Amino acid sequence: MEITDVKIRKILSDGRLRAVVSITLDDMIAVHDIKVVQGDERLFVAMPSRKEENGIFRDIVHPISSSARKLLEESIIESYEKQLAEMKAEEEESVSGEDTEI
Repeated sequence: MEITDVKIRKILSDGRLRAVVSITLDDMIAVHDIKVVQGDERLFVAMPSRKEENGIFRDIVHPISSSARKLLEESIIESYEKQLAEMKAEEEESVSGEDTEI
């Protein structure tokens, strides 16, 4: 399995939810509504889920092995952090550009 694309759909700053992400696997399968969540000690990835009638949430899609989970989590969090860094750089660039204009 190869993660061929990671799209950060939405970045949030309030609450524990930090981002909503979509991934593409092997240029053939898309998985939407993956969440990047701030845990007590670190960021983690929550797979798409739905609430059953009894109130329990059940994952719709999830990795089977710990190595697959690690691959998904590392790729998604790396893309999220890269997107944050790009946004921060753009913000700093626009602020410094405003300061130099006369």
